[in-house]
Amino acid sequence: MSLLTELARVPQQRLGAALRARVAGDDAAERAAVIWGRRGERWFTPEDPVWRVHADASMFPGGVAALLLQSLHPLAMAGVAGHSGYRGDPWGRLQRTSHFLATTTFGTVEDAEEAIARVRAVHERVRGRDERGREYRAGDPHLLRWVHVAEAHSFLGAFQQYAQDPLSPGQADAYVEQSALVAERLGATDLPLTVADLTTALEDFRPELEATGAARDAARFLLLDPPLPWAARPGYGLIASGGVALLPGWARRALRLPVVGPGTVAARGLGGLGTRAVRWAMAGVAEERQLASGP
Repeated sequence: MSLLTELARVPQQRLGAALRARVAGDDAAERAAVIWGRRGERWFTPEDPVWRVHADASMFPGGVAALLLQSLHPLAMAGVAGHSGYRGDPWGRLQRTSHFLATTTFGTVEDAEEAIARVRAVHERVRGRDERGREYRAGDPHLLRWVHVAEAHSFLGAFQQYAQDPLSPGQADAYVEQSALVAERLGATDLPLTVADLTTALEDFRPELEATGAARDAARFLLLDPPLPWAARPGYGLIASGGVALLPGWARRALRLPVVGPGTVAARGLGGLGTRAVRWAMAGVAEERQLASGP
C-alpha cells in the first residue's frame, strides 16, 4: 500500500466512524460485532437482493425519501408526531430504526425475532387520535402496510438510482418479496411481492394521503433545519436532495417541494454525489464488519 493511499485512509476511517456513530450510535462497533459476528441461522445471505440493498450507501437518501413519503398518511404522521419524539431525540430514533433494520436483515433469526417482538410491544402502546379526531394505532395492519410500502418503494428506488450495480428486474422483484418478511411478522397484511404489486399498492394508498400541517412541519425539519452543526449541513444537503428526487411527483407537490425541471435533475445529481461520498467513507469501517463475520 502506498503512503498516499495510507494517508487517505485516515480521513476515510474518521469520517466513516463519525457517520456510523451518528446513524447507529456511539456503541455501533459493539452492536455490529453482535449482528455480524454471532453464529446462527439467518434469513438472508450477502447474495440476496434485500441484503445488497440494505447494506448500500443508497439507504441514506432512501431513508430521507421514506420518511417524507410516510408522513403523507395523516394517521401514520399523527402517530409519529405524538409518540416518536422525532424533534426531541431525532438521532436516537434514527439509531433505533437503523439497529432494527440491520438486525432483521443481517442478524441471526433469533435476534431478528427478538427485535420484532420488542417493536410489536411498543406498537401496542402507540395509539391516539389525529387532529380531526380519527383514531390510530401503530399496530394497525393497514398502517403497517403503508409504512412498509413507503419504505420498500424508497429503498429500492434509491438503490436503482444511486447504486453502483442496480438490481435486474428479477432481483428487484425478489427484493420486494424478501423485504415483506419482516413487515409481515410485524403485523402488516396484504403485502406486495413484486415491483408491479408495489407500484399498485402505492397508487392504491393515494386517496388516503394528504400533506397535513404536521407532515409539512416534519419535512421542513428534515430538509431545512436538521439537528446538525453547520459544518455538516452541506454534506447532509446532498443526501437530502437525493431523497427528495426519489419521491413521486405527486408527493413532492403535496409537500410543496420542486416537482419538475432543472431542480429535480440537479437534486438527483447531488444525491448521487452524496451517496458516493458516504460509500467511500463507510468503506473505511468495513474491515470491522469483515473481521466480525469471520471467514
